[in-house]
Amino acid sequence: MKNSYYFLVVSILLVFYSCKTPKTSSSSDMRNVSGIYPHLAYYNNEGECGTGAVVPWADRLWVITYGPHLPFGSSDKLYEVTPDLEQIVRPESVGGTPANRMIHKESNQLFIGPYAIDKEGGVRTIPYAVMPGRHTGNARHLTDPANKIYYGTMEEGFYEVDVNSLEPKMLYEDGNVSRKAGEMAQEAALLPGAHGKGLYSGQGVMVYSNNGETGEAALRQFDIEAGGLFEWDGKEWKLVRRNQFVEVTGPGGIQGNPNPETDPIWATGWDHKSVLLAVRNPETGWDFFRLPKASHSYDGAHGWNTEWPRIRDIGTGDNPDYLMTMHGMFWQFPKSFTAGQSSGIRPRSAYLKVIGDFARWNGQLVFGCDDSANREFLNKRKHKGGIEGPGQSNSNLWFTSLDKPDRLGTTTASGSVWLNDRVQAGDVSEPFLFAGWPGRGAWIHNGGETPAVFVLEVDREGTRNWSKLKTVSLAARESSFIEFDPREPGEWIRVKANAPALATVSFNYSGDEKRTASASPLFKGIAKVTRDRTTGGLLYGLGDNRRALGVAAVTFEDGKASETGYYELDSRLNLIKKEDPQTHAFIREKFAVPEKVIDVQESSVLVVDDKNRRWRLPLGDGRYKQLTDDAQLRICREVATERDLFHSCGTFYELPAENADGFAKIRPISSHDFRIHDYASYRGLLVMTGIEPEAKAGEHVVRSDDGKAAVWVGVIDDLWELGKPVGHGGPWKNSRVKAGEHSDPYLIGFYDERRLEISHDARETVTFVIETEPVGHGPWMLYKKITVKPGETFNHKFPDNFQARWIRFSADRECAATAWLEYK
Repeated sequence: MKNSYYFLVVSILLVFYSCKTPKTSSSSDMRNVSGIYPHLAYYNNEGECGTGAVVPWADRLWVITYGPHLPFGSSDKLYEVTPDLEQIVRPESVGGTPANRMIHKESNQLFIGPYAIDKEGGVRTIPYAVMPGRHTGNARHLTDPANKIYYGTMEEGFYEVDVNSLEPKMLYEDGNVSRKAGEMAQEAALLPGAHGKGLYSGQGVMVYSNNGETGEAALRQFDIEAGGLFEWDGKEWKLVRRNQFVEVTGPGGIQGNPNPETDPIWATGWDHKSVLLAVRNPETGWDFFRLPKASHSYDGAHGWNTEWPRIRDIGTGDNPDYLMTMHGMFWQFPKSFTAGQSSGIRPRSAYLKVIGDFARWNGQLVFGCDDSANREFLNKRKHKGGIEGPGQSNSNLWFTSLDKPDRLGTTTASGSVWLNDRVQAGDVSEPFLFAGWPGRGAWIHNGGETPAVFVLEVDREGTRNWSKLKTVSLAARESSFIEFDPREPGEWIRVKANAPALATVSFNYSGDEKRTASASPLFKGIAKVTRDRTTGGLLYGLGDNRRALGVAAVTFEDGKASETGYYELDSRLNLIKKEDPQTHAFIREKFAVPEKVIDVQESSVLVVDDKNRRWRLPLGDGRYKQLTDDAQLRICREVATERDLFHSCGTFYELPAENADGFAKIRPISSHDFRIHDYASYRGLLVMTGIEPEAKAGEHVVRSDDGKAAVWVGVIDDLWELGKPVGHGGPWKNSRVKAGEHSDPYLIGFYDERRLEISHDARETVTFVIETEPVGHGPWMLYKKITVKPGETFNHKFPDNFQARWIRFSADRECAATAWLEYK
């Protein structure tokens, strides 16, 4: 009764507020750079400002933002974007951490966050006082779908809400309401796992997912038990599977399945091996499939690094087109997907943006992103040099063409069905996606003490009809690399063990690398590494609602930096000189490029991570060494929430947080020959310094009126167009090698044309063992064992189907050896 009275009072107040004039962001003189309209950026006063949902409705685009853990409201807003891109901040906004959205067809309303929006664009709000929690999903009601909907929260609060009165009835209390002192913020008692994500209903159940785990171990280890998939029949909860799950949906998408009794329910998730895809059949229940990961930046047992992966129809009523986002890959997803008709899933391209939701609107795709968080949470590492996040969290929408998901990064990806798993005779793995890549291979390792036989079977058409493809026999502790002919058909592949084994089976697929080593014209104006004089600057997103990017401009000449002045980049991308000594000094001190965080050696780039693990990366142009040693090139920075952009010797890499295994899962994005001083995220843009002094202002180059400062602006996914990853080097270059001693791991994954040379100075023949690590946290496997006579050089071109993450070498006798790799 008390809640009902409070609800009535608040509702009356909201009617009054709805009559007030909303705040607007003018679309006059708006600028579009790589699909980003800077004036549409949104800020809050929280540690993070992500996009929770993006939905076209009532001739508008509706957007909600969220802060990191705010179950009772926050400074976040509900935004209304008009067709001419005017941004309206709705006065009904109450913030929070919402990511739910559902169109309720019977009442003709959009439910998004705690808001209900009618067909005319009128907004009503359900106060957090009567429905607390981080709203993560909506679902159609199991028994009264015309009049009620479900709300689910991240801490396992569940409500049914009357769609007419908006009065909620609590079914299960949110874990934040009665949290005890000392408990972690994500803890809730109802279900295993933590950090709720998806909610959907059909086939007589409501399905809920979470993707994390509480406790200190989850903050450090990525491969512990975490998350879960659950279903509720209106009375009892049932654990379906104990893994990290995110999206739960079906062919009906955000409107709910049109045939709820028979339509499938889909769920996506992952574990430390690969991506998981689940589908529910009304007669037989759940089936599970596996897909490879393009990126590992989404890993982490706590679940914080994923945001909200989605499956959503971006087609038209006559031509549906389902797009899936999962672990850094855009996927084509078939509307008809069931366990018995599972064909049609295909990789489209890889991406770098962190995407919370997306929709088709006015002939374009609109992605709501999580771009720049004030708090970098657990994503700290010495290679940043103690650099801070932006002064104020902000993100933006990203507008692209309908075919953009086909035109970004290569689809190279990998995943395992077994990873150091003890299997028994007769065990069969879950199906792993086999179709969609021009280059396919598998690494199989028998880590046990007895021989084992592995049978690879394929389902050619996705109809659960399996046939034998290959048989692989391995002795104890033996491994094998299997190449698949591109003409070998099959939607899915699985593995059957014919004897007990400690098994690892990793499928490593290569995308079609169509890029050259040359940069796109959109990077024109960035100074080449050969230039002695360049226009640089340290970058910092300002706080205190200043909503500008601070630039501590410098000029590099003859190897030395001289200060040029302090400038600010505003929302219209004007670079304006300012007199602000305090901010200028703050940027120079807090955002200086750190010294000696990587070691550019004669053979390769040595990186020692925060766990004291050693890794080696390829070299680029020789001039990068001095510039790196002189701290004139930014090495590492977060430019998309909770993962870093690493920059070494002319190559950009995607670098997962340490809690997602960090450098072990680093991925090269592109290589270049530019002299890039600094880079940062601002209003959804990627901003870089290191500009030619004579470069003219244009779409991507912004110059100050006095001509003394300049920046390049684009989006992080423009980096795919810098040029394909290339490089040279190795773990040894005339290096003294002890017998049986392994070299440091050297990155070989994701490159295109790869060649190897091995030589030595010994007077006797030397046997070298070449091993690869295809997973990043799996066993090392034998690739080749070779003998090299005195004075000879071993030359090897890796096959097109070869794909692994790391490579290392050892010799059977002491010598000075070179293991040199060229990536063209």
